[in-house]
Amino acid sequence: MKRILVIGCCGAGKSVFSRKLGDKLGLPAVHLDRLFWLPGWKERPREEFDALLEKELARSQWIMDGNYKRTLPRRLEFADTVIFLRFSRFRCLAGVLLRRLRHSGGHRPELDPGCPEKIDLPFLRFIWNYERVTAPKMEECLAARPPECRLIRLSSRREAEKFLKSL
Repeated sequence: MKRILVIGCCGAGKSVFSRKLGDKLGLPAVHLDRLFWLPGWKERPREEFDALLEKELARSQWIMDGNYKRTLPRRLEFADTVIFLRFSRFRCLAGVLLRRLRHSGGHRPELDPGCPEKIDLPFLRFIWNYERVTAPKMEECLAARPPECRLIRLSSRREAEKFLKSL
């Protein structure tokens, strides 16, 4: 495993999992949220984001976390492994709330300092509907991945921790 994608619902812990996995394997973590969001939660222009993404994809080793379905087919061309965190909506909602408490008044390490932690109704609605709306689209993309790209589905934090310990 040298080029690993970590995908899953918001609040599943993709970034924390990626950092832990990177520590285990000696691979750098690339957080797509850091590439995408500018200070003040402004979206980076598409061309700039795509250029930054291409630069990261060209590296020989990485762990890249984030959904960004539009770019998933391109990222799958480079990945040798995908880890899909398929946690329950309740686990993901709890993860977002805990993250909000942990970083209250501040920002997560994988985001620009100009992006303070926030929760709003559309964000909560996205998490609530992820399994029904977004996950099937992600699975559709994953079905078209190159045959040499391994897919690992983890359905709980316990499974994720067990996986990390097995490395």
